[in-house]
Amino acid sequence: MELITIIQILDSTVRLATPLLLACLAGLFSERAGIFDIGLEAKMLAAAFFSAAVAAMTGSVWLGLMAGIAASLVFALIHGIASITFRGDQLISGVALNFLASGMTVLIARDWFNEGGRTPALIDGGRFQEITLPFANALADVPVLGPIYSELLSGHTVLVYVAFLAVPATWYILFRTRFGLRLRAVGENPGAVDTAGISVVRLRYSAVLIAGLLCGLAGAYLATGLAAGFVKDMTAGRGYIALAALIFAKWRPWYAMGACLLFGLLDAIGNRYQSLELLGLPIPTQFMQALPYILTVVILAGFVGKAIPPRAGGQAYVKER
Repeated sequence: MELITIIQILDSTVRLATPLLLACLAGLFSERAGIFDIGLEAKMLAAAFFSAAVAAMTGSVWLGLMAGIAASLVFALIHGIASITFRGDQLISGVALNFLASGMTVLIARDWFNEGGRTPALIDGGRFQEITLPFANALADVPVLGPIYSELLSGHTVLVYVAFLAVPATWYILFRTRFGLRLRAVGENPGAVDTAGISVVRLRYSAVLIAGLLCGLAGAYLATGLAAGFVKDMTAGRGYIALAALIFAKWRPWYAMGACLLFGLLDAIGNRYQSLELLGLPIPTQFMQALPYILTVVILAGFVGKAIPPRAGGQAYVKER
C-alpha cells in the first residue's frame, strides 16, 4: 500500500473519530461522576440540527455552533433534573431523550425548512473551513514527513483540533485538579464526599453540563464540519459507539482517544474499500460499513477484558439526615 493511500485513510480516520472522541469524553465526565448517560446520542443529534439550522438561517457557523451547544446543554439539563434532582432511572431518562431528539429534530426541520426533515445545504460561512497549518504547503514535497504534516496533521477544521486538545485537558482536569478529584470521588463514594461538606448535587450537575458542552461540539461538528447540513438521524448510532469506546477505554481519557481512533479507522476502511474479496469470495459492502458496529457488539459482549465502572455509577444519591 502506498504512503499517500495510508495517509488518506488516516486522515479520514481523524475526521471520523472526532465526533466519537468528543462524545466519549462527554460520557467520561458524566460517568466518572456517577451519572450514566445513554443520551449522548440525543444531545449530539439536537446539537447537529440546531447548529445546522441556525447556520443556514444566519450564514454564520459560529452562531450555529452556539445554538448547537445551547441545545445540547438543554438536553443535558433535562437529564440532570430527571436523574439527579428527581432521582429517576438514568438509563430510562437517556433512552427517552434519544427518542425525543430523533422525532423532534425531524418535526422542526419539516416545519422550518419544508425539505423532508433536513436543513438546506450549508455553504461558505455556514460551514467550518479547513485550517492550513504554518509551512504545510512548503513542506509538502519533503519525503514521508512532508505528506504527514501537510495532509494528515494540516487541513482539518478547528473542532478537530479542539477535540484532540480536549484529551490532555480532560486528563489534567480529572487527575491533577481538586475539582477532578472530587468528581471522581462522587462516582465512587458520594456519601464520603457529602460527609466532607461538598455538594454531591452540584458536582454531578457540573459533570452533566460539561458532557452537554462536549456533545454540543460533537453534534455541531457532524453538521457543520464533517457534513454540510443536517439530515434525519445523522448521528447514526455514534453516541452508542462512544459509550462502547468508553467501556473499551475503561474510563480513561488517553485510552478513550485510542479507542475512538480504532472505531474511526474501521469506519474509514469501510468507506474506502466497499468491494473486497477474501479467499476468492466477495465481501458485501454492508459488511464493510458495519465494521464499527460489529466492534461495538464485541466490546459490549465483554471480549476485551473486564471493565469496572465507577462504583456509584447509575445510583441516585439520597442524602442522609
